[in-house]
Amino acid sequence: MRTTLLAEFLDTCVRTAHEAGRLTLGYFGTDPEAEFKADDSPVTQADRAAEELIRARLEAAYPDHGLVGEEWGVARESAPLKWYIDPIDGTKSFMRGVPLYAVLLGLEEEGEPVVGAAYFPALGEMLYAAKGLGAHLNGRRVRVRDTPTLARSFVSFTDAASFAPHGRAAAWERIAAASYYRVGWSDAYGHALVASGRLELMLDPVLNPYDAGPFGVILPEAGGYFGDWSGRPGIHGGEGLSTSLRLLPEVLALIAG
Repeated sequence: MRTTLLAEFLDTCVRTAHEAGRLTLGYFGTDPEAEFKADDSPVTQADRAAEELIRARLEAAYPDHGLVGEEWGVARESAPLKWYIDPIDGTKSFMRGVPLYAVLLGLEEEGEPVVGAAYFPALGEMLYAAKGLGAHLNGRRVRVRDTPTLARSFVSFTDAASFAPHGRAAAWERIAAASYYRVGWSDAYGHALVASGRLELMLDPVLNPYDAGPFGVILPEAGGYFGDWSGRPGIHGGEGLSTSLRLLPEVLALIAG
């Protein structure tokens, strides 16, 4: 894809994520009511309104592009260019007034992540990247941290109770024992912290493509890895792991046992 076209898509991505994020701030801190979906995950009026806004902007700009959203499903699934939309990643945090939630937006070309933005409205942090153009946080180029070993690494996760149901409890115990510091309550923010050099490893034992959308390009552009727990990069592995290329072999060895 031409650099000029990538830059255009990135501009649309960042502007749209920012606009949706500003919308969510109108609900943030108001103790919004939630409904619970079949998988017991919550959804609020803010989730739906933000996704509607994002889809409207993308439909107007690129009517032939595919759309995959958490709340409103799939449109033009076979399109070569496809956007992945999570209007509020971390809805549980959002509901409780915890500022770690994000608006996530990512673009794939023929299955390859090429553009992405992760906007944290309550923190004022916009992390974004396009293939070959680097990763940036609020306009500043960012890179993963070059820590040589897990023994000096900060590690994060979203929900400690999620490891066992997905067969990852033993792997998590090995990683936790090998690492320096372990902290939870991260959702997308953990992956953003890895990309911006503030954390060495983020683990999600289950992750949908729309939860991962922007990180498939942000982490590689920051010099790191994003993919599944077997070392396969991308957003379709059903799980998420963000780290540096330096730490990746050690992490994968511990996962394998």
